[in-house]
Amino acid sequence: MNVLFISDNFPPESNAPASRLHEHARHWVRAGHRVTVLTGAPNFPEGKVYPGYENRWHQTESVDGIRVVRVKTYMAANEGFVGRTLDHLSFMGMSVAAGAFERRPDVLVATSPQFFAAVGGAGLGVLRRVPFVLEVRDLWPASIVAVGAMRDGPIIDALHRLELALYRQAAAVIVVTESFRADIVARGIAREKIHVVPNGADSSWCAPRPRDQSFADEYELDGKFVVGYFGTHGMAHGLERVLDAAELLSDEPAVAFIFAGAGAERAQLEASVARRRLGNVRLVPRQPKQRMPVLWSACDVTLIPLRADPVFAGVIPSKLFEAMAHGVPSVISVPEGEATALVRETGAGVVVPPEDPAALAAAIRELLRSPERLGELGARALAAAPRFSRRHQAERMLAVLERVVRCST
Repeated sequence: MNVLFISDNFPPESNAPASRLHEHARHWVRAGHRVTVLTGAPNFPEGKVYPGYENRWHQTESVDGIRVVRVKTYMAANEGFVGRTLDHLSFMGMSVAAGAFERRPDVLVATSPQFFAAVGGAGLGVLRRVPFVLEVRDLWPASIVAVGAMRDGPIIDALHRLELALYRQAAAVIVVTESFRADIVARGIAREKIHVVPNGADSSWCAPRPRDQSFADEYELDGKFVVGYFGTHGMAHGLERVLDAAELLSDEPAVAFIFAGAGAERAQLEASVARRRLGNVRLVPRQPKQRMPVLWSACDVTLIPLRADPVFAGVIPSKLFEAMAHGVPSVISVPEGEATALVRETGAGVVVPPEDPAALAAAIRELLRSPERLGELGARALAAAPRFSRRHQAERMLAVLERVVRCST
């Protein structure tokens, strides 16, 4: 089978969509399929091209047997409305233009968000007369309203209509949670068209390991109870409330917070740490994926926060699965939904209300004083991890694509 996949993100970018696509496609190639990824030069989230790459009109490379086609785009940091919109629109146009000259695929997949990559995929599917599959990793545009990036109004209404048109055109829709499927079905899309393929973790790099001493020395972590937040520092995560919890824990000299990553809220977070003089917070720059096991090895617990908006009740953050695979308990601070139910069912961590600094600080304080419980949570997390192996999820998604191809022929 020949798969053409459109995604705005791909390694060496290390965000969730890049990792999911890379790890899935790598398994498909090993199973004997041809996979081409249409993407841009790596630049997320700062909007600056990574060293070793150029923002050229067309360039190709091979990554783990995956043919990667990179096109030129307008680049903007992952903050601000106008710049990001221009970025997304330029990728939509360039991916369609480049895809028109690619070898005709058996199936075309596009991932959302970003939303306009999906629009480009739908258009290219019509142009090439091949079945189009839409992967939905976030409900968009609902999520951008939830974080306050846009308000309800005529533009959002038009985007909702476009969203529904994409669902109707797609031969199949792949979502990451049952809640997403229920939401889409409630808006009139046939349930049998929608398939749930959750996120997961790749055991080839996610595994428990001793704390890396050089990293511990660099960030003064010896003897510390380390609470780690790794990933995008975005508007959805309520990280200012996490700093409130860190301030409440300033009387616990053993507790240290690590924030590693970048995003729209990173500069504000850094300024807030400096203004509050939070000596228990360590700010680590965005790290390449191959460096992440070092950071995970430093953690006693990982923090998974989202804002207190009902839209996020259906989200299961991908870092939860990585924490499980590393045997690191999670303190999850999100609206009640699938993620909180999963943590309770597996015993992989503890649940606290979202955007509640006092509850978050109390949970961390309790785990600090309960090493036996901490060890039990870590063991349960590790035991649950095989249920969410990336290989298994890649096989589930591949089965959907194969079914679409069979039906189309």
